[in-house]
Amino acid sequence: MAIPSPQDGGAVRSVAAELFQQAGARKELSRSELETLLGALGITLAGEVEAAAAASSGELQLSLRNSREFGLVLSAGAAGLDGALDARLFRKGRSSAQALAALSSGADFLQRFQQTLAWQKLRLRAQQRREAEPDAPLLQLFERLLALASDASASGACTLQALDLTLLLRQGQFIAADARCTLAAPAPQRLARPIAKIDQLLHPATIGLIGVSGSGMNFGRIILRNLVGSGYPKSQLTIIRPDDTEIDGVPCVASLGALPHTLDLLIVAVAADAVYGLVDEIIASGRVESVMLIPGSLGETKKSREPAAELAQRINAAHGLTGGGPIFLGANCLGVVSHPGHYDSWFIPLERLPKPQKKPERNSVMLSQSGAFMITRLSQNPWLDPRYMLALGNQTDLTHGDLLSYFAERPEIETLGVYIEGFKDGDGQLFAQAVRRAVLGGKQVVVYKAGKTVPGAAGVMGHTASIAGEASLFEDVLRQAGAIVAEDINSFDDLFYIAGALHHKRIGGNRLGAISGAGFEAVSMADAIDSDGFSMRMGELQDATVRRVEDILLAKKLAALVEVRNPIDINPGADDEAHLQITQAFLDDPDIDAVVVGLDPTAPMVRALESSKLRPGYDISDANSTVNLMPALVESNDKPVLGIVDGGRLYDAMCAGLMDRGVCVFRNCARGTRALVQYVGTRLAADAMRAAAKK
Repeated sequence: MAIPSPQDGGAVRSVAAELFQQAGARKELSRSELETLLGALGITLAGEVEAAAAASSGELQLSLRNSREFGLVLSAGAAGLDGALDARLFRKGRSSAQALAALSSGADFLQRFQQTLAWQKLRLRAQQRREAEPDAPLLQLFERLLALASDASASGACTLQALDLTLLLRQGQFIAADARCTLAAPAPQRLARPIAKIDQLLHPATIGLIGVSGSGMNFGRIILRNLVGSGYPKSQLTIIRPDDTEIDGVPCVASLGALPHTLDLLIVAVAADAVYGLVDEIIASGRVESVMLIPGSLGETKKSREPAAELAQRINAAHGLTGGGPIFLGANCLGVVSHPGHYDSWFIPLERLPKPQKKPERNSVMLSQSGAFMITRLSQNPWLDPRYMLALGNQTDLTHGDLLSYFAERPEIETLGVYIEGFKDGDGQLFAQAVRRAVLGGKQVVVYKAGKTVPGAAGVMGHTASIAGEASLFEDVLRQAGAIVAEDINSFDDLFYIAGALHHKRIGGNRLGAISGAGFEAVSMADAIDSDGFSMRMGELQDATVRRVEDILLAKKLAALVEVRNPIDINPGADDEAHLQITQAFLDDPDIDAVVVGLDPTAPMVRALESSKLRPGYDISDANSTVNLMPALVESNDKPVLGIVDGGRLYDAMCAGLMDRGVCVFRNCARGTRALVQYVGTRLAADAMRAAAKK
């Protein structure tokens, strides 16, 4: 076979398609076939003798691998022992670069690789040998590999499973000291779910329920009570139950066939064993657009996995019918809270988890495989106040990628928080692509992935029948897509909250201003400005700002006690007004992009108590209190401001008063600063992503 010009991406794909076709049932390319493929990529395959000598001195490890969740992933790092040690010794993103091929360009991947130690070593070696910089040949190689990835299954007979290369770079030419290319049969594809029907799931004009007890308080009855209690009209509800004519004022019919109308949503709360036959009846009836499967034990236990897989196949086949068939949420699903749809189908009594509106306009979404994750987050953090909350369960049908694809196009949604235990095959790529669309559309996506450890991965398999996947790949791909990736549950709480609170603020750079009357807070803020992939720095105050702050301190009789700098300790003698005046001075400084201010609730001059016995009226109800002054300051400035209230329960009312009026408040200075740093880094990256997309 003639080797085409390596710059011709189409020709590279053509060579690969022919080679894969020739390979047929073989799962690995022969040496001669491999030499042809590498030649198309512009790589020389070393002879067997020189390969043995060069293998131990390989400089670059490159791979194009087909992952279960994300499809083809390109990765690059140091070869051999250097690569293994780098991965153990250095922080994330420094040892190697990996990215989803479907979201990458050669230039984008080169930029990622330039952040690694492997790139620095290549560059230094080239300088020592007095050779040209490695960037030009690297860019060409990355572009060729991505061209190959864009159509790695051109023949349809088999797909690229892995291309692993150990390379040397000499005089701008890549030499493969070791190379291997393995193939696999194409994986079966699920039919596309008709995700437009998610609109009927969220805003149903009619809801039916199966599994409501006529005498006891089972899950179905609790769901019925919650539907009515959350404002859904009884006249639009129907219970499918042959033994009763009505329950709690809602009419019953004997069967799906007896329904007087079609259902936008059917909620199924029966025992797991009854679901298998019921699903076939639902599909055959043609009278239901969306279904919520509440029961557990459908794929979570060893005994149920095979029948649950067969059930998923039948649901998938129904999507090939005219109209796409019904969509299914669940199973093992807590349900949905849809404020615009005026319903709450969670089986948690409203008295245990009230959902009062905390924001003037609800504009966020929470998606979670675990219903309990949403319950605990909402119970502990009521200010999150999402517009929609959906539990996915084991993703028998609708997946993370489906739901995010839907919400990425909803103009009223600004922030999405997602808890993931595992992806269905290939759904990680669909999800990452939806993240990218959401971010390009100006939205923010905060993601927390569970199952990072071996015991954790085993736990999610027993909970929602999920396969956890590789944690580092997940984080790299989702960050590449533009998501804000949380390290743990606390980090998720912080980032989801801060993203909603600061969405409309301008992120102009990485220069932080830090203010507090407690010296330890000022220092702790400065200590918290570094993260794995991004760091802020303490902005240098302009002379005019220094003089302005000095005047404020002089007026407050604090000038002799405080040196003006950043971070600044303004002394426990500072009152509410001093804190906020200095905050405004920092915000007005062109060399400050964001401000974190410790509000010092225990300081005697700060009006922080709900009610003061020592000084009646000197409390948060005072017109000059931080609670009453700070919201206007935050609203009138387009730069981000974080308030820190580091105190116990005595100061809960102060926090609630500020947060209910739109002030972003944290109870720990280091935790708040770390959240801000990660948020700012992701926002700046998203702004760059959007700017590049417009070119």
